[in-house]
Amino acid sequence: QECECNPVRLFVIVSMQRFGSGWFETLLNSHINVSSNGEIFGHRDRRTNVSVMYKTLDMVYNLDWFSNASKNECSGAVGFKWMLNQGLMEYHKDIANYLSRRGVSIIFLFRRNLLRRMVSLLANKYDKQAKLLNGTQKSHVHTPHEAQILAGYKPAVNVTILISTLRSTEKTVIKALESFKSTRHIVLYYEDILANRT
Repeated sequence: QECECNPVRLFVIVSMQRFGSGWFETLLNSHINVSSNGEIFGHRDRRTNVSVMYKTLDMVYNLDWFSNASKNECSGAVGFKWMLNQGLMEYHKDIANYLSRRGVSIIFLFRRNLLRRMVSLLANKYDKQAKLLNGTQKSHVHTPHEAQILAGYKPAVNVTILISTLRSTEKTVIKALESFKSTRHIVLYYEDILANRT
């Protein structure tokens, strides 16, 4: 009965690969009343056009989407993770209108240190081939021991494209913020959350 009286808050985590969104989503899902349903637009068939995207969004926000994150208890907040390269920027005007109409809050999750993100991308790419953890590839580690094994790899950074790559990432972030500036949002940085988890 108490759940029926409280409105469900709707959110979307907007981020990029290797920005810490997997860890952040795990943190959110550790709360009994929060359900974040992962990268639902990671599947190409869910983002073929804006109409298909609307249907998928409706399923999530009408609480008809079921995943490992779905809570049996009453949900206080429901959302998912949306990477900038998963159709979001191609249809940003339509999506911004949809999110505003539904009252969805955007949680932008970025990294301050883009060089660390670049190193993380290189290390993850290497691990896809090397499979350092018992012959499996893991994008996200779950123990200090796993982290120590993966930290043993020191990727070589191509300095000839370093600045242009970092600038490109920075421009992508700026464009996303500009495209959704009229939508209710908050900007968080991975490093800040790590430093202060309260």
